Amino acid sequence: MSVDMPYSRLHLASRSPRRRELLTQIGVAFDTILPRNSPRDDPALDETPLPGENPNSYVERIARSKAEHGCRVVRWRKLFPQPVLAADTTVELAGELIGKPRDAEDARRILKRLSGDTHRVLTAVAIGFEDCIELALSISEVRFRLLDDDEIRHYVASGEAMDKAGAYGIQGRAGMFIEYLAGSYSGVMGLPLCETAQLLKHFGFRL
Repeated sequence: MSVDMPYSRLHLASRSPRRRELLTQIGVAFDTILPRNSPRDDPALDETPLPGENPNSYVERIARSKAEHGCRVVRWRKLFPQPVLAADTTVELAGELIGKPRDAEDARRILKRLSGDTHRVLTAVAIGFEDCIELALSISEVRFRLLDDDEIRHYVASGEAMDKAGAYGIQGRAGMFIEYLAGSYSGVMGLPLCETAQLLKHFGFRL
């Protein structure tokens, strides 16, 4: 799919400051649109995995749902018609999906599981406009060194773990936990720039 009309701005359907920073990094102007409630409280954005759903399908489905919801918000609020970008990031370890921690205790539990092991970080990007939704998927492998209990407690106490899939932010203090990375650094942050730029070009953005 290619759009003839070039666009210079998009609607960003995300609360993530990392995604805002990454879009700014590649020179994309955007307007942020947010649901009135947290996405976790919005029935239209139910993030519960379906029975037997694999991680790739899960993260793509959630990103698509967020983009579709963002497009509906644009119509409801009569906002300027321009493409909507949404994304979703999840961590997968030994076949189990790991999202954002519920509380500090959950964050500590997640980090203990990731310690000394290799996990996958999956980020799906969806861009929607009118009746078209296009998707891209980034998959990276990350290996943590062994973490001791004091490190985990200190990191969780910093507050950095609480709003991130896998209970860590690669761009922050958790960078010192990472022994190995294969894939997209920006994808682990929450928005793979290579894949995002290619999608944007399909929608007429000149980058």
